[in-house]
Amino acid sequence: MSGGYAGDVDVQEAWRLLNENSQSVLIDVRTEAEWAFVGLPDISATGRPLLTEEWQSYPGGTPNPRFADAVAARLDAAGVAKDAPILCLCRSGQRSIGAATALTALGYTACFNVAGGFEGPLDADGHRGQAGGWKAAGLPWRQS
Repeated sequence: MSGGYAGDVDVQEAWRLLNENSQSVLIDVRTEAEWAFVGLPDISATGRPLLTEEWQSYPGGTPNPRFADAVAARLDAAGVAKDAPILCLCRSGQRSIGAATALTALGYTACFNVAGGFEGPLDADGHRGQAGGWKAAGLPWRQS
């Protein structure tokens, strides 16, 4: 365990787990605005749905007090085992640490932070999505 959760995985390892472990789950913890305007990982090829639940709300960044309970209810309803790999993803891999920690506190033993997140760090020009993360790795994604 690393800081209260199972550890960090990079986006390639997350994609590998999603494709090779039928029990793995990806939870996008960004905001509704990010999902709508920036895009979402497209994991449809894995045959499993992407779970979405805001860790913090937009625009103020207020923590979502229902996060852990809401996600746990959805995981339980889907029959996800407490030891299934749960991959938490945010913009750059920071908010998702809190999400992985919160789910671990509820007894899920394999909660991972997806380091680099969906958009990764800022590049030299101050833009995201080029220097790392899900999009820069060329992994499937979609916009609404």
